[in-house]
Amino acid sequence: MKKFILEARINEYAMRDQNVNVPWTSDEIAETAARVREEGAAILHFHARTVDGQPLNTFEAYDEIIRKVRAKSDILILPTLGFISNDTDARRRIDNVVRLARDPVTKPDIAPIDTGSANLESFDTNTLEIGFTERLYLNTTDSLVYYAQKLKEAGVKPKLVSWSVGFTRRALMLMDCGLVDEPGYMLFHMTDGKVITGHPGTAKGLDAHLMFLPDNRNIEWTANILGGNLLALTDTIARRGGHMAIGIGDYPYPEIGHPTNEVLIREAVKIIRSAGREPATPLEAKQMLSLAS
Repeated sequence: MKKFILEARINEYAMRDQNVNVPWTSDEIAETAARVREEGAAILHFHARTVDGQPLNTFEAYDEIIRKVRAKSDILILPTLGFISNDTDARRRIDNVVRLARDPVTKPDIAPIDTGSANLESFDTNTLEIGFTERLYLNTTDSLVYYAQKLKEAGVKPKLVSWSVGFTRRALMLMDCGLVDEPGYMLFHMTDGKVITGHPGTAKGLDAHLMFLPDNRNIEWTANILGGNLLALTDTIARRGGHMAIGIGDYPYPEIGHPTNEVLIREAVKIIRSAGREPATPLEAKQMLSLAS
């Protein structure tokens, strides 16, 4: 069976009130990167953060983090574009990645493109409270085309992030237009808890994505759950031929004692191996995704 690509989503916007192990500083991120690599992760996805956990969307912050990560590990680098914390001008979200790509030491291997816009309200099913009713994650088609063009020029592989079937169809559009090369790397971004925008983080939610993934396209798909336990879906993902993007940035995992990222990766690897697959090394993942040298 083909190797299983594990992407470690180590911090996102998670604070430490639910899991004290979320890494924030550049040193913490670099140390975490080395540990998750040792446990079987091939890709590191991270957000730059301040010492008190706030988003830090500066070139200097990402430059420092990537240099420290690469000094400790050969893990593949996948920084954020900033998501809703970097939302004043959608086109400028790509600027840090393009600038980082000019230096071979800091050039990211992969960068995300969320292939659509989304309402990001919260909904508490117990209290029926609706929050963040004005919050919108905006990705116009013009911006998506621009991101794809810039990443292609920079030699950085896009990770096409799909929150729902419409996002998948738009990602396929970018591939059809020659803006994203095969093999595609597509993340099915499911949501649980108070976030209701994505497909539910269940086998049925995943299958609803997979139903619209064409057989005639060369796509390596991966999955995550924002606000939910992805370990519970790991065996299903492995047996369906996919990959996984998991970390305490998305969910604190109280079920296994609020672990560190490396413990979470270790537990995921156990399940992956029990399903008959082995985690890919960074070099193997690079070959599978046809990443630029």
